[in-house]
Amino acid sequence: MLTPTAMLPPYSFHIPIRLIGLEKGIPSTSGDSQGADYRIVIIQDGVGMLHLDDRSYPISRGSVFVSGTLPDLKLESKRATPLRGIYIEYRCISIADSASYGLDCSVPLHAISSEILRMAGEFESFWRGPNRDEPFQMQLLFIKLLQEIHREMEFRNSSLQQSWVEQALQYIEKNYHKDVTREQMTALSGVSPEHFSRMFRKHTGRTFNAYLTLLRIRKAQERLLTGSQDLNALAQEIGYKEGLYLSRKFKESVGMSPTVYRRKPKRITALNLNHTASLLALGIIPELGVYTPWLQQTQYNKNLSTGHHFDPHTLATDGYYEAVASSSPDLIISYNSAEENKRMLSLAPVLELPFKTMSWREQFRFIACTMNKQTAAEDWLSRYDELADRVNGELNQVLGERGTAVVWEICTDTAYCFSGSFGRGSQVLYDDFGFRPPERLVEEGLHRDGFVEVDIGEIASYAADHIFITSLPNHPYGEERVNVLFRSQEWRNLDAVRSNRVYVLNQPDLFFGYDPISSEAQLHELMKVLRRHHKFA
Repeated sequence: MLTPTAMLPPYSFHIPIRLIGLEKGIPSTSGDSQGADYRIVIIQDGVGMLHLDDRSYPISRGSVFVSGTLPDLKLESKRATPLRGIYIEYRCISIADSASYGLDCSVPLHAISSEILRMAGEFESFWRGPNRDEPFQMQLLFIKLLQEIHREMEFRNSSLQQSWVEQALQYIEKNYHKDVTREQMTALSGVSPEHFSRMFRKHTGRTFNAYLTLLRIRKAQERLLTGSQDLNALAQEIGYKEGLYLSRKFKESVGMSPTVYRRKPKRITALNLNHTASLLALGIIPELGVYTPWLQQTQYNKNLSTGHHFDPHTLATDGYYEAVASSSPDLIISYNSAEENKRMLSLAPVLELPFKTMSWREQFRFIACTMNKQTAAEDWLSRYDELADRVNGELNQVLGERGTAVVWEICTDTAYCFSGSFGRGSQVLYDDFGFRPPERLVEEGLHRDGFVEVDIGEIASYAADHIFITSLPNHPYGEERVNVLFRSQEWRNLDAVRSNRVYVLNQPDLFFGYDPISSEAQLHELMKVLRRHHKFA
């Protein structure tokens, strides 16, 4: 079993202390090891055997052996030409008296990436002829070499329940920008080249080279839309050597040159509500988008049209794919957590935005940049900020210091409150109006997880100066549970209840969105109830 450095405790440092070319042989551990803790053997050329105590393993170009037990190693060449490569000894040092660990596996790794071989050669060059103008370069190269070997070990140690095809796909998706070959993937997968090609095509519908090209061209499309202008730099970024070759492959795959593609109006498909609304705020009607009844009605009220409606929650996997395919998209916008994104790559590049870690403003600006609508986005945000400033001025007169606030979305059995990263009006209360979440919610991981889930009966134990209820259950059982809560003595004893600062809004569709249009509407609703009396529980 491999032991990747993902298990390392923090604050370990790795220092190379010796490098020897394999033509000089590997020193015995019983000899001068210079206090080394770990060894690395990298085979750069030749075919032979690695003898490890009482075991032996075949090795060839691309084999790597890493060890932390310092066993006695011997190399034997099987051809007239001796094995060529490097032997490295290094030490691990930790602080705070914690244990330190390096890379360690019980058997050699075979068919490693060409990137490891390249890094090993570069490290060897610096070791033999250090550059005084770059005194830290050798240390940097060694750490990068360890990182790359660690990635290979992680790949081989991935879940045993995954098929080798799934593992191969994961590896390709992670390393498409490197020199990945079918031969390398065949060796990594441990199957024959013929079986690899047959099963890979059955699983993906494409040959290995076609799939690798698809990943590279889709990334090129995405980068062209998000700011990359230099084709030579972009080519190297995605795994090609120069821009002319990228341009040729791009035209073969997309049907037009990168320049024409960048300028061409795009048919956009948005796979969630927030990105649909962001496009609408920019005046762009997606060919296919996700709409709540509230967002749809909002567009109608403004005499604005909508694109084709898409409800991902009612579709099976095949129906989902067919619905997106029917829109013939040039670009698909989705969150990076969506499981369907990989399959959608066969249709168009998928612009993946981080979930929970990107505010609605950042998402809006990113989409605007992709659509070349930066000015429109900044104008929209400027108007929003002016409205928020005006409302804050009024609230200063009505409320003074803001205090704490909590937003509850109550379902049949449970209730959820949210941080500003999840929306539901919290982004307005916390980010724009200056309220704070109750300390207990923070302690229970509100900011870490983005939400806290509790039983309906526990809501009263989370005191806040202001309590907002954006959704109530519509099932009789849930309604009765809420009525029990509102009749309870614990609820009635809350300062917010006694001071008429509980606001029952019950507009789930309006408060569901985390986007420019929804945030503006949520700001208006919250402003209204904070400025005057409303329906209180």
